[in-house]
Amino acid sequence: MSDTAKRRIFAMLDVDGDGVITPAEYLGRVDRAAAACGRDPQDPLVATALAAHAEVFRQMDGNGDGAVTYEEYRDWAGHDAFEESCRPALGSLFDLADRDGDGHLSREEFTRLRSATGNSAEGADAAFDALDPHRSGRVRRAVYLAAIHDFLTTGDSPMTRAYPEAVPEPAPAAH
Repeated sequence: MSDTAKRRIFAMLDVDGDGVITPAEYLGRVDRAAAACGRDPQDPLVATALAAHAEVFRQMDGNGDGAVTYEEYRDWAGHDAFEESCRPALGSLFDLADRDGDGHLSREEFTRLRSATGNSAEGADAAFDALDPHRSGRVRRAVYLAAIHDFLTTGDSPMTRAYPEAVPEPAPAAH
């Protein structure tokens, strides 16, 4: 996995920019996505997403202190971590956004999901275009997850060019 991709992802997950990802920041992704996608907090899909994200956080937190530093994230992130825990977690977010359960997201559903999880609406719109080259107006779940996998493991995917090139350096952990 490229350091650039790791820095970008860590910066997105470290919502307050203090150099650590807390459970509240990480699990807040699910809450924000559920709200943006019109899901009731009691919806079973929300419970599934929270459980999947809690497992990802547990795995990322290498020393078990309840705070994930960039170093912990860097050492954890990669193909195996993606396949074991990130794919189910990211898939669960996709499912929250997929209101009709057809395995596809419309542009509106996609933009809501991406914006709720820390991406700009403009970037989400461009990412949708990159993942929908045939202009069908829909992005398949498998295509979405493959693009994120590629970015996580190689630093490149069709969505990469949709987001700004500036990559913030992770802040030193505030411990």
